[in-house]
Amino acid sequence: MGIEIERKFLVTGDGWRAAAHAVIPMAQGYINDMGALDRGDQNASVRVRIEGDGAALNLKSRTLGRSRQEFEYPIPVQDARELLALCVGGLIDKRRHLVQHDGLLWEVDEFLGDNAGLVVAEVELDDPGQALSLPAWAGREVTDQARYYNVALASHPYTRWSPEEKGDGGA
Repeated sequence: MGIEIERKFLVTGDGWRAAAHAVIPMAQGYINDMGALDRGDQNASVRVRIEGDGAALNLKSRTLGRSRQEFEYPIPVQDARELLALCVGGLIDKRRHLVQHDGLLWEVDEFLGDNAGLVVAEVELDDPGQALSLPAWAGREVTDQARYYNVALASHPYTRWSPEEKGDGGA
C-alpha cells in the first residue's frame, strides 16, 4: 500500500519563481467528483493526469489531512487523453514548478484556466510529524481544507469561489 504524507500551503508573492529548477505542464481530470466522495459513495478519487511527456492513473483515499493512501500507475498518453474526455467536472490545467528548500522538494502548482489566480505549494514528507522549515513564500497552511484538493477544484474552480471561500485572497 502506498502512503502519501503531504502538507499544502498557499503561496505568497513570487519569491519562489527564481528558485524553481524545472516547470512541468499538467492536465488532469477525475473519473469521480467531490460529491461522490463527500456523500461516502466512493472512498477514493480516481485521477487521470498527463504530466509532461508521460501519463498516469492515480487513486487517492478521501481522507483529509497529511496522510492518505495513494496508488499511481503509468498509462499510455493516448489512453490518458481518451480518459480525460470521460472525466466529470472541469479539467485541471496547471504548471508545476519544482523548488528545493532546506533539503526538501517543494511542488508549486500555478493553476491556469478556471483555477487561474491560485498558487499552492505542496511538500511530501517521510513522517506526518516531520519538522518542516517553511520558505518565506509559504503562506497559510491548507492541508486540511478539502476545497484546495484538486478533485474539489475540478468541480468548484477557484474563479467561482466567493470572497469568503478565498479567505485571504488565496495568494
